[in-house]
Amino acid sequence: MPSGDEKDYQVDSLGFLKDFHQWDEGFAEAMAPQAGVEGGLGEDHWRVIRYIRERFEDTGECPLVFRTCRASGVSPRELKSLFPAGYTKGACRLAGITFRDRFMDYYGENLLRRAPEPPPEPAPAMPDKEYRVDTFGFLVDPSEWDEEYAENKAREMKVPGGLSERHQEIVLALRRLFSETGSVPSVSEACEALGMEMDEFERFFPDGYVRGAVKIAGLSMK
Repeated sequence: MPSGDEKDYQVDSLGFLKDFHQWDEGFAEAMAPQAGVEGGLGEDHWRVIRYIRERFEDTGECPLVFRTCRASGVSPRELKSLFPAGYTKGACRLAGITFRDRFMDYYGENLLRRAPEPPPEPAPAMPDKEYRVDTFGFLVDPSEWDEEYAENKAREMKVPGGLSERHQEIVLALRRLFSETGSVPSVSEACEALGMEMDEFERFFPDGYVRGAVKIAGLSMK
């Protein structure tokens, strides 16, 4: 895609930069309208965008939304107002970083040559039913979801103590919102619907919103 100064940026099918090194402020400005940001990027936008890039450069991973909100001093409601398309498809995309890099080496390199994490312990066998998942571990068809899937996925992700009643309430709320709107709610929309603060959400899903709550709910951010 060309920017206002005719520079070409190589993006994937979701509009994320294929090469994070290619990012510059012109890319963020050019993509802002597509992410629902009207009237240009203000200092609040840039504070979030810069934090995401700085954390990625320091750690080699796209930061979780919880950490970005705390570091940038914004609430879930304010984040949604700043980036109407949401954290991943709005803020992260404008920062030139894809959330997918938290699931796999999307950019084709080990940025900081991090030591590989040990593979997760195999989940308990479930002989009565098989669930189709994609390469990122998300359920292919949300209609295949059931509570057994959620429980198994929570064990696989080592959710402390398994799924509590509150976990289940959150997961079912996400599925209800998805059923009503046809799209996965953003973290700010989820917090608002559930009357939760960001810190509470993080305690229940330390792996993050997308690869924690959304995955256990059998949904995907595609």
